[in-house]
Amino acid sequence: MNTKIASNPLLERLPKHLKQFIKPQDYSDYTPINQAVWRYVMRKNVNYLSKVAHSSYLEGLKKTGIEVDNIPSMYGMNRILSEIGWAAVAVDGFIPPNAFMEFQAYNVLVIASDIRQLEHIEYTPAPDIIHEGAGHAPIIANPEYAEYLRRFGEIGCKAISSHKDYEMYEAIRLLSILKEAEGTSKAEIEAAEKAVEDLQNNMGELSEMAQIRNLHWWTVEYGLIGTLENPKIYGAGLLSSIGESAWCMTDNVKKIPYDFSAVHQSFDITKLQPQLYVTPDFAYLSLILEEFANTMALRTGGLSGLKKLIHSKALGTVELSTGLQISGVFTNVIEHEGKPIYFQTTGKTALSYREKELVGHGTSTHPEGFGSPIGKLKGINLAIEDMSPRDLKAYGVYEGQTATLEFEGDIKVVGEIITGKRNLHGEIILICFKNCTVTHRNTILFQPEWGNYDMAVGKKLVSAFSGPADVNSFDLISHVPSSKTIKAKHTAERDDLEVLYQTVRNIRESNDTKTALEPIFTKLQNQHPNDWLLSVELIELLNTRNETNMMQEVLLHLDNLKKQRPEIEKLISNGLELIFENEETTH
Repeated sequence: MNTKIASNPLLERLPKHLKQFIKPQDYSDYTPINQAVWRYVMRKNVNYLSKVAHSSYLEGLKKTGIEVDNIPSMYGMNRILSEIGWAAVAVDGFIPPNAFMEFQAYNVLVIASDIRQLEHIEYTPAPDIIHEGAGHAPIIANPEYAEYLRRFGEIGCKAISSHKDYEMYEAIRLLSILKEAEGTSKAEIEAAEKAVEDLQNNMGELSEMAQIRNLHWWTVEYGLIGTLENPKIYGAGLLSSIGESAWCMTDNVKKIPYDFSAVHQSFDITKLQPQLYVTPDFAYLSLILEEFANTMALRTGGLSGLKKLIHSKALGTVELSTGLQISGVFTNVIEHEGKPIYFQTTGKTALSYREKELVGHGTSTHPEGFGSPIGKLKGINLAIEDMSPRDLKAYGVYEGQTATLEFEGDIKVVGEIITGKRNLHGEIILICFKNCTVTHRNTILFQPEWGNYDMAVGKKLVSAFSGPADVNSFDLISHVPSSKTIKAKHTAERDDLEVLYQTVRNIRESNDTKTALEPIFTKLQNQHPNDWLLSVELIELLNTRNETNMMQEVLLHLDNLKKQRPEIEKLISNGLELIFENEETTH
């Protein structure tokens, strides 16, 4: 299969800072055991989910070209997804939530290209190609749901994080990697679990990102749709887990009508979910999303929005009522009567209008930070942005004049006006001064020795959100996760088992009825007595060939394995059930 990424116009549109997370899918990395794991899960899923999943799931499998017998190649997926207006990229495990959401905003599905180990065939906390390819991809063939996902990404990537969110992302990423890797000690896993638990119990007030991640979890990952009495599955976490998709349909899991309260319902990624939300339809998801967006600083702005950005200690943007956008790391605010009257960034800052950087106002112009008053002038009902050229002249705001501007809350700007910039509506959005002093009562905020002073104009702070207004203003190619996914080790024993799996795969795919299966089974029994999945695949071939004597021998071996390893009893029974659909199989 081709390892290249199929050319898809959506991928070409992605900004550089998202492309840093993309890694090529090397299809040759998938081993015969990996292919057998995919096939087992997909056969079981399609069989079971045809009864309990939303109708879009099976239709979507056909539309997205995802096969039951082969792990999908990104090349093929991209070619097919482009027909429904989406694309897919491969990444290494968990990526930061903002980046994950932003990919969605570009109609790009993020797919962790690793696949779970045979030991974790029912469920893995690590994102993998079964979860993404078999869970997320089919449902996006439903246009209403696809639009919800895109809109979710668009709003979610603007959600402001707290500095603890990033610690939590790193801790969960590490835990998922350790749990999926073979040979991790119990002590290592327990230490990683404790780190996640300690953070979970110590997050303080939930940030916007934590809240929208809750919404994502209870809809996109673990959502049910329909009625409380007869819900269907659409969440990718459920669609891709043969264990949890069955568990969630029992009375052990409480079903709750989906509403805004899901924002505050946290989750534990390492455990089965004790409750799930049921939405009546996909359109209702968008309704709750908009309700949440109305509470975000993106739409409310103001003092609280600015404080969220300061608390995040990360790159963010505020937008003023004139449309001027200031992007940087916000470090200080002066407030008066519950409103911000002066804000300050520290370090590289850029000014934009309508998501495009203003010429001459990038980070090279403002490398040390940016500060500006917001609000109205004292004793004047007319805000600067609402003044006509005649009004501005009357109040001394005129090129070449030395102006004294006193704002409500005692911010004073005194300096000689060089020029002003206007927006498309003719409102003045920026005034440049020389020989300028800015003070708040007795505190100096800016002095002439620091150079020219650019004053942002805006009576209100209307929006605050995560990330820059113009993605090209900053070098965002900086994220290196502290942990990398761990590949299965190559051992002589493992390589030998892979050869047996490949042999059986070749026999099945070529409809070979001549090659004797007995030598394969003998070798499997003698050298790999703990492996169960290949024995199930052998039963499938023996059943097709009607070789009943040998089949009884293999079934006996599987019965012994069930007794020795009770944890795999259900997996063996499920596999046999698929082969003998009309016969009773012990559970």
